[in-house]
Amino acid sequence: MSNITRSHSNGRMSQMVVHGDTIYLAGQVAAEGESVTAQTTGILKQIDDLLAEAGSDKSKILMATIWLDDMSDFAEMNAVWDGWVSKGNEPGRAAGSAHLATAGFKVEIMITAAK
Repeated sequence: MSNITRSHSNGRMSQMVVHGDTIYLAGQVAAEGESVTAQTTGILKQIDDLLAEAGSDKSKILMATIWLDDMSDFAEMNAVWDGWVSKGNEPGRAAGSAHLATAGFKVEIMITAAK
């Protein structure tokens, strides 16, 4: 059986869980109240940092789930995503609208990646 490693835990959740060669990131949010562009940029930096900590990178992302507070922000978020995603290694992806946990959050991204 593979070991499970949990990182950046706070008593409620872990920001990252590694099971075998699979990395699961909690929904990442950033810069409450900032623009969709700023939040997406901040989130993608957090994802880069967490994946690096686990010995991986964005070229190994298997699946991304993206929630937007307002789907009218889809193109703005995609403009940042498209400039960041590893070309030739685009992950499976789903995006939808949801009321996020805090009113100032406009984007939340959850990632599953390989080591």
